[in-house]
Formats: sequence, structure tokens, C-alpha cells
Amino acid sequence: MTKPIYAIGDIHGQHEELLRVLALIEADGGAQAEIVFIGDYTDRGPASAAVLDTLIDGLAQGKPWRCLMGNHDRMFSWFMRDYPLHDAYLPVYLYWLHERLGGDTTLASYGIEMTQTERQTAVHEKAKAAVPQKHIDFLNSLSHSYQTDDLFFAHAGIQPGVALDAQSEHDLLWIRKEFHQDTRDHGKLIVHGHTPVKEVTHYGNRINIDAGAGYGNPLVAVRFEGRACWHLTDAGLVPLLSAGSDGT
Repeated sequence: MTKPIYAIGDIHGQHEELLRVLALIEADGGAQAEIVFIGDYTDRGPASAAVLDTLIDGLAQGKPWRCLMGNHDRMFSWFMRDYPLHDAYLPVYLYWLHERLGGDTTLASYGIEMTQTERQTAVHEKAKAAVPQKHIDFLNSLSHSYQTDDLFFAHAGIQPGVALDAQSEHDLLWIRKEFHQDTRDHGKLIVHGHTPVKEVTHYGNRINIDAGAGYGNPLVAVRFEGRACWHLTDAGLVPLLSAGSDGT
């Protein structure tokens, strides 16, 4: 019998939601099961620091958790370098501390206050003093992908037509349109987040588990057995069928 594996979508600083879905997994019999976290643990929500504490504590306890890097986690880690590094893939007007991206709320979860006219170098100095080194180490240790015989997990998705073992870091963290529009089978079911959808959605060759927790929607947890999958809800397991399957 295939052991179940669970996946949790983009958390974005929603610590209470993280605790809720971890409780759902435990109630489903998965207290010691493998869990894949799809990345974007920080930004937008109010409790990024607490989210990182929970993940770090779980790993320290020996839980079989797989924590992947999201683009927001990399932006945070890059800001925390000795001299902040900016992600040049962003539009010209955006930067990590911009309220649209949510770095401001992440730093607020560490007790850091700032104003719009404050120099980023001054904010960086506050962050270096307030953010625990174990949080920085955690962010820098995150993997870019994880796979089983049937599943390939990555934060944003993959570049179609490129071998799964040859995917670039940029695509694993940022890709959208090319991946979303490609309907071919990728060899394994691709499990990803990054692009919020109204509800967890199975597209046949991929499943998007980012249902917008960063914008106040419920965090998603999914149970997999091979390619078969179920959404864990407060009311129980709900089968996730691909578009065009009977029952959708």
C-alpha cells in the first residue's frame, strides 16, 4: 500500500492557518507522515516569524518535512545578506519591502517599524539585528524541488519540455504562463503554488495548491497516494479530480 504524502500550499505569514492544516493532517493519521511545503512562508500575512519558528521546530524534532523555497522566501533571504540583493525579475516599481509584495509585514512580525521615507540601508540594519540567524539559515537551506515516483513538487512549476532534473532555479520559483498553458503530460504530476486560484485545482498534468492564503483565504492541505489526491477540509477529505473527469 502506498504511503500517503501531504502537501501544504503558500502560507504567506498565516500562522494560525498553518496550525489548522497541520491539525487536519494529524487527524487524518499523518502525524508522522511526509509533508511537502510548497514555499512562500513569509510576506503579506501577519506572522511570518512564527511560521518560520514552527517549520524550524518541526524539522528539529525530526519530522519528515520537505520545505521548498518560494520566490518570496528568496527575496527575504537576499535582503538579509550583508548587503541587500534585489530580485531583478520584479517590475521596475516593485521591491521586497513594497506593501504589494509584503516584506514590510514580514519585518513587522519581528517588531521592526519603518516609514516610506526611511533608507533601506537603515531598515536592513534593523533587520540584521532582529531576525534570528536560524531563520536566515533556514531560508538559505531550502530546496528548489522534490519528487517521488509519481509527483514533482516545485513552488511555481516547471519549464515544459525540459527534463525535470534540468529545471532552472528561476523557473522553479517564478514561472507562470508557459507552464500554465501547456497541457502535455510532464511525466509526473506537477504540484505547485505561486499563482493564487479561487480553490485548489487539478488540471490533469498539474495541481495548483495556492488558494490565496496570503490574501486571507483558507490555507490548502492535500493528501496524495500516487497520483490520486484529496483536499483536506474541516469537513473531511474531498477527492480532487482533474478537469474533464467525471464528477467535476
